[in-house]
Amino acid sequence: MLTVGKRAPAFTLESDAGDKVSLVSLRGKRVVLYFYPKDDTPGCTQESCDFRDNLARVKAHGAVILGVSKDSVSSHQKFKTKYDLPFPLLSDPTHAMIEKYGIWVEKKLYGRAYMGVERTTVIIDETGKVAHVFPKVKVNGHVDKVIEALDSM
Repeated sequence: MLTVGKRAPAFTLESDAGDKVSLVSLRGKRVVLYFYPKDDTPGCTQESCDFRDNLARVKAHGAVILGVSKDSVSSHQKFKTKYDLPFPLLSDPTHAMIEKYGIWVEKKLYGRAYMGVERTTVIIDETGKVAHVFPKVKVNGHVDKVIEALDSM
């Protein structure tokens, strides 16, 4: 798992727009990385829309929002268009970055074990260090907690 105060793992991933987005290119900005299991599912949709609806509050702290899942770029494009999401969604189909961040975990559903993304949000400061980690996110009220954390930085 990530350690607050340590350098965040580097990444370069393709966005829904087909651009390459890297952590190094975001140096000087606060980054809110929210990892979610799957496009267009109830919890992931609610979380994404909550970030959408609070984008101005996040931007007021000099932060950018990036959603990350293992879904394809085309899946992200459809999801982004359907819900008018105004921030990049990054595709990690091999889950290499998700693994670096320590959130590719064993999950259980109806007694079946499988590997998947643990809903997690990471705030990275302007120097590229982990400032806050929110593991096992519960969607309701989560964005407010993220904004509180940004307030405390």
